[in-house]
Amino acid sequence: MNIRELVEKREKDILCEAACLSSESRGRQHDEKRCEVRTEFQRDRDRITYSKAFRRLKHKTQVFISPEGDHYRTRLTHTLEVSQIARTIARALRLNEDLTEAIALAHDLGHTPFGHAGERVLNQICPHGFKHNEQSVRVVEFLEKGTGINLTWEVRDGILCHTGKNKATTLEGQIIKYADRIAYINHDIEDAIRGKIICADSLPRQCLDVLGETSSLRINNMVIDIIHNSGQYDEIKMSPEFAEAMDELRTFMFENVYIGSVAKSEESKAERLLRELYIQLVDTDADYLPTETAQLIKKSDIHRVVCDYIAGMTDRYAVYVFNNIYVPKSWENSLI
Repeated sequence: MNIRELVEKREKDILCEAACLSSESRGRQHDEKRCEVRTEFQRDRDRITYSKAFRRLKHKTQVFISPEGDHYRTRLTHTLEVSQIARTIARALRLNEDLTEAIALAHDLGHTPFGHAGERVLNQICPHGFKHNEQSVRVVEFLEKGTGINLTWEVRDGILCHTGKNKATTLEGQIIKYADRIAYINHDIEDAIRGKIICADSLPRQCLDVLGETSSLRINNMVIDIIHNSGQYDEIKMSPEFAEAMDELRTFMFENVYIGSVAKSEESKAERLLRELYIQLVDTDADYLPTETAQLIKKSDIHRVVCDYIAGMTDRYAVYVFNNIYVPKSWENSLI
């Protein structure tokens, strides 16, 4: 019995009956020989962590575009916080922590530059439409390395269902939807207070009475509430009281931070930048596309290729490409 088989046996002995066992995965897009050391979900986690799409998250907007300061969240730090929250819940419920972590680390791989502003633009202008969860699946199935990274079915299902109305098939996947919301509501509050967009006293009192006064307390209390209310293993859920308070706090953030606040004032510029970039790249066919990207037009239509290209950009690379196309370069006569 090799190390992987010992770990798989330990999963069967320790995890609850409703947990998704790595030895019982529905498999990958393409069959592969199993690793002697790592389980299938551990391999998925490692592939995600080593992907270029994962590394690019550090230069993608979470909420605030180009903030001055080192302590505002990026899409990468958001992802890590989601992973931490999700793993805590999974461990407490004796679910598969490796599967949970893999889904958490990959859930936003398809997010656009400039956060949801970029997502709105691509959804409006691309004939195929655009949703970041679907794009995240596209990244791991097709775009990363040019062929995808061949993840297990359970991880891809969790990525797809981390947002929206669909519920993940596994309990581990269901955790991510809650962990994502817990993370972004609380860290966005911290960033908004740091940026003087809101003050702590303006947060809805009725929500704080239920969830807690500080970010740390709220996260802790929300996690514990999920653990206590998901003990029957039929689904991952919050108590009605906590779910209502979380939704109300989320509504407050939309009204005071996510829409129309000073922190979002640069979004219109970002949207125009991506819109003009998309139009130019489509109209000029392959002229401004990297050679490797341009070659994909032979296998797919130009709109799909350009959408994938822009969605994969970091904030700063999108600005670089835009400047390269639209901003005149300095010129000097070398003979003078």
